Amino acid sequence: MRTIWKGALTFGLVNVPVKVYSATEDHDVPLHQVHEKDGGRIRYQRTCEVCGETVAYADIDRAYVDEEQTVVLTKDDLASLPAEKSREIDVVEFVPSDQVDLLTLDKPYYLEPDSKSPKAYVLLRKTLEQTDRTAIVRFTLRQKTRLAALRVRGKVLVLQTLLWADEVREAEFPVLDEDVRISKKELELSSSLVDSYSSDFDPEEYVDEYQKELRTLIDAKIEAGDTFDAAETFAEADAGAEGGEVIDLMEALRASVARSKESRSGGAEAEEKPKKRSTKKKAG
Repeated sequence: MRTIWKGALTFGLVNVPVKVYSATEDHDVPLHQVHEKDGGRIRYQRTCEVCGETVAYADIDRAYVDEEQTVVLTKDDLASLPAEKSREIDVVEFVPSDQVDLLTLDKPYYLEPDSKSPKAYVLLRKTLEQTDRTAIVRFTLRQKTRLAALRVRGKVLVLQTLLWADEVREAEFPVLDEDVRISKKELELSSSLVDSYSSDFDPEEYVDEYQKELRTLIDAKIEAGDTFDAAETFAEADAGAEGGEVIDLMEALRASVARSKESRSGGAEAEEKPKKRSTKKKAG
C-alpha cells in the first residue's frame, strides 16, 4: 500500500505518530468510451460558454450562482477560510460504538504507527477496545469539513469518514405505517427459513460475478482477434494539449487530534456537558 500522509494523533498528552493509507481500492475493469465505427477514444474538453476557449483545469475557479449574480471563489479565497487552514483532527467526543449508524459510514483509512515504538499507538487502541468507545472526530479535507469515526479493526486503528445527518434521507414510506398482521405460524416458518441459511460471514467466499464475466469476455475477444490497434485508436492527446481532470489520491489528513476535554472530576464545571459546535457545509 502507498502512504497518503504522515502525521500524528494526540491522545491526552500522548503523541501518536501515524501513517495514513486508503483502506479500500476499486477492482472494476477500467472501460473507456470509444467511437463505435473505428474504436477511436472519446475525450471531453472543458469549454468556456463566454469566449468558447478550451480551459485547462488549473485555470478553473469555483463559483456560487444565484438568480441574479455569480460569485467567483478563487483557490486563494477558499484556502483563506479558517477551517481550510486548520490541520487538526478535532476529537468531538467518545461514544458507545453501537451508536454509530452503519448507514453513515463512508471512506475508510488505515492508520499505521510511525515511530520506533508502537506503544502509544497500542495504548490508544487498547483504550478504545476496553471502553468499547469510538472517537468522533472532525477535520477539513479538500475544502470540506468532514466528520469521522476513529475505531479499532483487529490490531489497526481505522479513521472512517461519516455522512452528515442531513445527508441521510429519511425513509418515509406511508405503506409501512399500515397495520399488518403477522400470524405466529408465519413468523415461525420465516424464522425457520432464516435458520436454514444461517452461517458465519466470510467475505472471501463472495466474488464480483459481473467483473469476472466482463474479464472473461474481454479475454475471449482478445483471443479471437476482435480488437483495434491501441496505438491508433487510443492515442494519447498531443503533448501540448490539456487533458481532463486528474483525480489524485485524497490529500493527507494533515492534522493532529486535539487534547481531550478537561477532566470531569476537576470541578463543578464538568457537571454540564458543553454544547457541540455546529459545522455548516460549504456551498459548492
